[in-house]
Formats: sequence, structure tokens, C-alpha cells
Amino acid sequence: MRRWTMSGIDERVNFNPHPPNLQDIRPGLYPDPISNLLFQSPNLLPMSYCSAIESMQPAERKALHKHYHDKLYGFPIHDDNELFGRLILEINQAGLSWETILKKEAAFRKAYANYNIKKVAAFDEADRERLLADAGIIRNRLKVNAAIENAKTILGLQEEHGSFEAWIGHHHPKAKDEWVKLFRKTFKFTGGEIVNEFLMSTGWLPGAHTEDCPVYKAVLTAKPKFIDALKG
Repeated sequence: MRRWTMSGIDERVNFNPHPPNLQDIRPGLYPDPISNLLFQSPNLLPMSYCSAIESMQPAERKALHKHYHDKLYGFPIHDDNELFGRLILEINQAGLSWETILKKEAAFRKAYANYNIKKVAAFDEADRERLLADAGIIRNRLKVNAAIENAKTILGLQEEHGSFEAWIGHHHPKAKDEWVKLFRKTFKFTGGEIVNEFLMSTGWLPGAHTEDCPVYKAVLTAKPKFIDALKG
């Protein structure tokens, strides 16, 4: 789950549904400096993405996140091109805030041919240089190369399994660590948090929303695949 601090820092951390009470935390209780820093600065304590949305300011920022949170985050994607697009976004978020990626999403979509897998797989050196010169997206050579190489890989998966979605379904369910191993073996630039967020954000793993979030019920209605794993 995406987490947010009261100071507005966008973070990727694992959601703990039972965090310790602030009054139970004392300076020096934890050996690591981060935990003790959080005690000294409670405004840095992380909250869930779901609860952070309502307090975001200004209104334009809130609307940006609310659209993604309410309409896209955690909902299953059945279009391979859109699945590929989400993978591109998650890879590009590495080391940056999710807000930065949301602001640039339209530019990403344009730069990467509306996330058309066949078109991106056919990108040549001129396209790579074009992407690296595009200030509207993230100009990182490793991330640009990953998008192109991953598109080529997905074409192979489509040929073998019928679709990118079917390939994921073929391996479902798996524990997070197993998913990470599979993605690292198959794709470029797919570390643990990238894989975790990609699968949560597309409904293959639970955790995108807290159960008390109103959007959680809408996600369940869309029948994400993580429900099958919970039943099993």
C-alpha cells in the first residue's frame, strides 16, 4: 500500500494494520534512528493513502490523487496495453514520488505510444534518444530501456499465453517474494516494491485500500484476482 506522511511525503512502505500507539513509543526504544526520529517528529508518521487523500491541499493536488485512488488504484486491468502502461509508471516511480508520476502520466502515455506494446517494442535508437530528451517524462536511460525491452518480453508472453494478463493469471496466486523472483527473472528494472505496487494496483495482490475505505467495496465489486487467493 502507498503510505503518506502528514508532511506530505510520498512513501512506499508495507502497510501495518496494527501500528503501535504513539504514546507507547519512547525515545531510544528502537535502535534504528528512523524510529526515534518519528517519535521526535510525529508529523512524519505514515498514514494510509486512503486516509491521506481527504486532507490533501491544495484542491488540485487532492483531485489528482483522488481520481487515481477512487477510479484506478486496486481495480483489475484487462487490457494488456494498460497493464503495460501501469508497469511503466511503477518502474518510473522508483526513487521519486507517486505524485510526480501522476502529474506526468499524460506525457508518459503520449511518449510511449499510448502504451501500445507492439509500437513500444519496435522503438529504435532514435526513439530512445527522443524519450531521453522528453522533459515531460522521466529521462532515465535504464527506465527507458526497461520499457522497450519489457514490451518485447510481453509480446513473447502474449504469443505463448494469449495475453499479458493470462501470463500473470497462469502464475497466480503467489506470495509476494515469489512474484518478485518471477518478475525479476522475466522483466527489466522490477525490484520488490515495484512488483508489489504493480500487482496491488492492478488487483492481483490485496492491500491497495484499507477495508474501511469506501473504495474498497467498489474494488471488490470489480472482482480483483486477490479475492480468489483469499478464498483459497
